[in-house]
Amino acid sequence: MAAPGRDTCAAGEASRPRGVNMQSSILERVPSLLTDLYHFTMAYAYWRAGRHQDCAAFELFFRENAFCGGFTLFAGLHDCLNYLNYFHFSDQDVDFLRSVLPPATDPAFFQFLRGLDCSGVTLRAVPEGTVVFAREPLMEVTGPLIVVQLLETSLLCLVNYASLVCSNAARFRLATGHKRKLLEMGLRRAQGPDGGLTASRYSYIGGFDMTSNVQAGLLFGVPVSGTMAHSYVTSFTSLEEALPQTLVAVNGNRDPVDLISLTKSWLSRVCKLLGADPEKIHEGELAAFLSYAIAYPQNFLPVIDSYSVPCSGLLNFCAVALSLCELGYRPLGVRLDSGDLCKQSLVVRSVLRLCSEHFSISAFDSLTIVGSNNISEQTMVELNTKENEIDVVGVGTHLVTCTKQPSLGCVYKLVEVQGKPRMKISEDPEKSTVPGRKAVYRLSDADGHPFLDLLCLALESPPEAGRPVICHPLGACDTPLTVTPAEVTCLRQEMFTKGQVTQPLSSTAQSKEQVQKSLQELHPRHKRLQEPDSYTVALSEKLHMLVRDLRRGITNKNNVVLPTKKNIFYLVC
Repeated sequence: MAAPGRDTCAAGEASRPRGVNMQSSILERVPSLLTDLYHFTMAYAYWRAGRHQDCAAFELFFRENAFCGGFTLFAGLHDCLNYLNYFHFSDQDVDFLRSVLPPATDPAFFQFLRGLDCSGVTLRAVPEGTVVFAREPLMEVTGPLIVVQLLETSLLCLVNYASLVCSNAARFRLATGHKRKLLEMGLRRAQGPDGGLTASRYSYIGGFDMTSNVQAGLLFGVPVSGTMAHSYVTSFTSLEEALPQTLVAVNGNRDPVDLISLTKSWLSRVCKLLGADPEKIHEGELAAFLSYAIAYPQNFLPVIDSYSVPCSGLLNFCAVALSLCELGYRPLGVRLDSGDLCKQSLVVRSVLRLCSEHFSISAFDSLTIVGSNNISEQTMVELNTKENEIDVVGVGTHLVTCTKQPSLGCVYKLVEVQGKPRMKISEDPEKSTVPGRKAVYRLSDADGHPFLDLLCLALESPPEAGRPVICHPLGACDTPLTVTPAEVTCLRQEMFTKGQVTQPLSSTAQSKEQVQKSLQELHPRHKRLQEPDSYTVALSEKLHMLVRDLRRGITNKNNVVLPTKKNIFYLVC
């Protein structure tokens, strides 16, 4: 029942909990059968062919930046690592697979599945919360072909939406600036319970300050905040329904004070100060405010637009809030949920300041104004161009449903089997893959701004700061580019090795810090919400030559026969 304060993340909010039971959460949400059936049909065919133990490498990437923007944020890694850690098939899982796979399936295959896990899997990934770009591999998963193939759908499920909503939240934050607090309140509009939880967690990581989702507070340690709904206000019709009707002052006399009489007195004074008509005030609304204030005198932040903001809601709030101040309590503010939020916020602030000055109540100078009314990214941009007094913005539908783009479109593609590169060749150049295991390097300029991400073959020497690098930008019609980085960073790290998580799992707060660090380093021209400059992702000279040779189907200089049109390993789109 807490409410966001004007000068803090959420003044009066529930004490910030630490995330608990995250491992059990991933087991409940992403069991090993949460995948597509064709993975099991392929797995059986690999097993029958004796290829199931072949060492294979897959890469996870996306083809276009989210929301036609200049960047995307990589998220979902924490859940992916937990998923790998607990991947296995129970007796119940195997029994169900027996019922859905063709009857001719060899029974020995099901016994094989029972002992399958990720003890032979290695995962290299970009740190969660890092700014990333289209067509660069975010994760490389290596291990037995049958296992790394089975992981595909679940890994994509865990990364796709998490990265999309995290990027969406970052765009809302960029549109808002840092002078306002952002409250995520989209659970009721999310695509199911897990979508709501994922949205709450990754909206916070992407730049929001708090959530209304209580379960996200429990599981992930996200600060939780909330006020009241219109239904609470409209459930009251008269002052007789405001029970109890007394409140004890914070200091001094401990005898209960008749809050109803005190508030009526203050309401008369407020109406006289503002020249308002007392007959237009809705008594049920006043009763609702009084009832809530008696229940939460230190967390009083009602929604004031159930009837009329200037004629009823604002006046009732001032009367109750002034009564609380007289008794030594400190009200928090108001929420606006309809109409022209900017214009109404100006009216509210002017009345609050007038009350502060006229009644010498300094607490009214710092009351919070929360705005929530189908807020979109464009709404946030407009808030920065229009005069307003909104301190906290509550965002729901457009944030959690990502209405501007419903899917990021991550894909998971085979790039190597038994040490040999594999490439998908497509008539659509955008759907062709880049073969071979790779390292990914971020090249930065003298000001510390990244300007190019370079994909190299895993075994070739990394680029060096201060030395020119010849590279081939993806989609640049084979035109080479020479660049000289001031700083070189290896983007991907080994996160999971032979069945063990090898890097400390990032907490929600740590991932949030990584987002801010990564965005601060990015040049403003790549962060523009409209018409950002494109960021360059390029291939090294050796990787470019491998792609060219695979396309031509020729023999490399070491006389190792590379795949030709007859034997190249094709993948479906």
